[in-house]
Amino acid sequence: VSPQLEKLLEEIKKDKKSTLVVSETKLANSINKLGLNFNVVSDAVTLDIYRAVKEYLPELLPGLNDSDLSKMSLGLAHSIGRHKLKFSADKVDVMIIQAIALLDDLDKELNTYAMRCKEWYGWHFPELAKIVTDSVAYARIILAMGVRSKAADTDMSEILPEEIEERVKAAAEVSMGTEITEDDLDNIKNLADQIVDFAAYREQLSNYLAARMKAIAPNLTQLVGELVGARLIAHSGSLISLAKAPASTIQILGAEKALFRALKTKHDTPKYGLLYHASLVGQATGKNKGKIARVLAAKAAVSIRYDALAEDRDDSGDVGLEARSKVENRLSQVEGRDLRTTPKVVREAKKVEVTEARAYNADADAVTEPAAEVKAEADSDDESESEEEEKKEKKKEKKEKKDKKRKRDEDEDSKKSKKSKKDKKSKKDKKEKKSKKEKK
Repeated sequence: VSPQLEKLLEEIKKDKKSTLVVSETKLANSINKLGLNFNVVSDAVTLDIYRAVKEYLPELLPGLNDSDLSKMSLGLAHSIGRHKLKFSADKVDVMIIQAIALLDDLDKELNTYAMRCKEWYGWHFPELAKIVTDSVAYARIILAMGVRSKAADTDMSEILPEEIEERVKAAAEVSMGTEITEDDLDNIKNLADQIVDFAAYREQLSNYLAARMKAIAPNLTQLVGELVGARLIAHSGSLISLAKAPASTIQILGAEKALFRALKTKHDTPKYGLLYHASLVGQATGKNKGKIARVLAAKAAVSIRYDALAEDRDDSGDVGLEARSKVENRLSQVEGRDLRTTPKVVREAKKVEVTEARAYNADADAVTEPAAEVKAEADSDDESESEEEEKKEKKKEKKEKKDKKRKRDEDEDSKKSKKSKKDKKSKKDKKEKKSKKEKK
C-alpha cells in the first residue's frame, strides 16, 4: 500500500458505512491488514463493475475524450515497458543468440566457398588440395602464388611450414593440371580473397562471443565452453528461460526430434543433445557418455541459475570451475583413469592464530613400578590368554559333537522313512496279488 493510498484511506475512514471496491485480491488483503473500519470487497462482481466503468468512462467523467484516454493508456504501457526492460548493456543475451547464429552461418558459407575454390583452382593445380588441407591457407597460397609456374619464386614461409612448402614447389613443377587465363585467375583470386576475409571476420566474431559469454554466463562458460553455452542459450531463447529449465531438459536440449520419435515408437530416449559437443562428454567412451552427460547437465543447471539469478554475482567463474572439477572426478572414476585438468578452486580462508596452550604435565606424576610386580602382571596376562584359548577349543569340540549327532539323527530318520516306504509298497503289492487270485 503506497503512502498516497494510505492517506486517502484515512480520509475515507471517517465514513463508517462506506464499502471499498478493489480489483486486485492481494491489494484488498493488504488494505484489510491496516485495520480500517470499512468493508473491502474484491470478487468476480467487482471485476464486472470495473469493466463497465472502463467502458463508459468518457460518459461518466465530463471533459474526458476517447483520444485522451488512449494517450493515457499508451503512456502507462510505455512506463511499464521501460520498467520491465531495465537492463545492463553488458548483460544482454540477445547479442549471444545473434552472434552464435551468425557464426554457424559463416561456417557454412566458408565451407561452401572453400569447396568451390578447390574445385575451381584444382583444374590448374590439382595436387595442391592434397598437400594443403586447410582452406584458409589454400586461399592465401592462391593469392600469393597465382599460377603454379610462379611457385618456385614465391615465398610461402609465412603461410606454410618449410617441409610442406618444399612439397608444394616440387608438386608444382610436375603438376598435370591444365593452363588457365589471367581472367580465370582473377576470378579465383577474388573468391580466395573472400575466403580470407570471411575467416578473419569469423575469428573476430568468435572472440567477441567468448568475451560476451564470460560477461553474461561466466560459470556456464567455464563448465561447457563458449560455443556450447551460447548454443544452449540460443536454443532456449534466453538465459532466464534456460535457468528455469531442469537438468533433465538441459541434458536433451537440441535432441527434441529424437526424443519425440523415441516416445512415439516406445524406444529408449536420447541421452544427450547439444551437450554432446562439450569437451567433458567427448572425453568419455561410448558407454559412459550418457552418464557424464547427466552429471554435466546437473552441474550446468546450477551454474546457469547462479549466472542468471544471483544478486551479488562474482564474474570469476569459481562455481563453474568447481563444478567442472567435480565432473572430471566423476569422469576419472567412471573411466578408471585420471582425466582431471582443472585445478581445484582455492578460496581464501580466514587466518587462524595458533598459540601454545599450557597443559598439565602428567609425566611428572609417573611412578616407576618394581620389576617383580611387572613380571607378575605379565605372567597373569599369559595365563588369562591360555585360559581363553582353552575355552575356545572346548566350545569348538562341543559344537562339532552336536553337528555329528544331528547328522547321525538325520541319517537314521532318512533310513527309517525309506524302510517304512518299502514296507508299505510290499504290503500293497501283496494285497494286489491276493485280490487278483481271488478274482481268478
